[in-house]
Amino acid sequence: SLKLQKRLAASVLKCGRGKVWLDPNESNEISMANSRQNIRKLVKDGFVIKKPQTVHSRSRVQRMLEAKRKGRHTGYGKRKGTAKARLPMKVLWIRRQRVLRRLLKKYREQKKIDKHLYHSLYNAAKGNQFKNKTVLMEAIHKLKAEKAREKSLKEQAEARKLKAKLKLERVAKRKSEQEALNRELDAKEEPKAP
Repeated sequence: SLKLQKRLAASVLKCGRGKVWLDPNESNEISMANSRQNIRKLVKDGFVIKKPQTVHSRSRVQRMLEAKRKGRHTGYGKRKGTAKARLPMKVLWIRRQRVLRRLLKKYREQKKIDKHLYHSLYNAAKGNQFKNKTVLMEAIHKLKAEKAREKSLKEQAEARKLKAKLKLERVAKRKSEQEALNRELDAKEEPKAP
C-alpha cells in the first residue's frame, strides 16, 4: 500500500492527496520511500507528480451574460427578486437628483439662472417636483418667461407713469403760464377802470 507515500507526497507538493499521481510502473521504488527526503527525490525523478488543475471554463457563463446584455433571459420567469430589489428606488432617486442638480449647476454657471432661482429650484427638485430633466427645463423656461413678462410690464407701467407725470407737468406749466398771462392782462386793464 502506498498510503504513507501519498500522504507524504501531498505534504511535500503542498496539495491534497487527490492531486498526487504516483507512477504505477514504479510502485516498487515508490514503496521503498518512507521519508519526505525520499519523496522529494521521486518528485525530481518524475515518479511522483502533482496533477494539473482541472479546467473550470467560464465560456458558457460569458455567453449567457452577453445574451443578457442584449436583453434575453430576463422575462418574468427568470426573475427572483422584486422590482425594487432588482433596482432599488433609492438608486433611481439618487440618479435623478444628480441629473437635476448637475443641470441646475450648469445653468447657474452659464448665468442662465441667478442664485435665487437656483436655490428655489434646487429645493423644489429635492421636494420631488420634477420627475425628469425635461420637466425641470420646461419649468425653468416658464419661470424665466414669467420673470421677463413681469419685467416688461413693470417697465411699461414705469413708462406710463413717467408719461403721465410729464403730461401733468406740461398741463400745470401751461396753466401757470395762462394764469400769469391773465394776471398781466388784468393788470393792464385795471388803470382804465377809474
